[in-house]
Amino acid sequence: MPKVHVLLKKEELDAELLAGKVVVVLDILFATSTIVTAFQNGVTHVIPAMDEHHARREAEKHSAGSYLLAGEKNIKHIEGFGPPTPLALLKSEVNNKKLIYATTNGTVALAKSSASEHVYAAALLNGKAVMRHVMQTHVEETILIVCSGSGGGFNLEDFYGAGYMVDCLHNAAPSHYEFSDAALASQDLFLSADPLQALLRSRIGRLMLKSNMAHEVQFAAQLGVYDVIPKSKAGVLELL
Repeated sequence: MPKVHVLLKKEELDAELLAGKVVVVLDILFATSTIVTAFQNGVTHVIPAMDEHHARREAEKHSAGSYLLAGEKNIKHIEGFGPPTPLALLKSEVNNKKLIYATTNGTVALAKSSASEHVYAAALLNGKAVMRHVMQTHVEETILIVCSGSGGGFNLEDFYGAGYMVDCLHNAAPSHYEFSDAALASQDLFLSADPLQALLRSRIGRLMLKSNMAHEVQFAAQLGVYDVIPKSKAGVLELL
């Protein structure tokens, strides 16, 4: 019976244990929500960067006009970069461009997951599509749902997102998987709370409210509105 486990933060990732496992990375506010939205609106590839310097070095490899740089560090917009949140990013022309994207947590989690052959980027926006694909394609493999967390700590919104992913698996194949206690706890949270209210109660959600960015949280709180499935290949995300 394949197992489903939830890691509470990216710091729990162990490269030596990723071989043979399917990894689904979440950063609901906002890295994976932004990545998913960028793909939905025509971005061709997303290159997750470990930090600002990594992103700038990567940009030097690409011709002017072929890419967008975007990102944040410790929730602050990086000077000279595009915005890190989904709706704000869409104010730029993204169609048919690469996105070089650096964030404090989500893009780092994606990079740290690269020891696995199968790494997906998921959010509430596309979670149902990703989990449906995982169920159909990786029938007998262990699934690790990775909460990126925040600054080395647990965060509510990613754990809520993990619960949505677990619930999708449980509803589709309740007797096929063995769910860890962390996976079951995340599902309990998901089933007990409204998506928007759960996200707004989180630390990042409260900061967004104070910054008059509740609309970004509201957008990221939508369940299953996109069918895009971003998968990492040699460290670069592309659509299946």
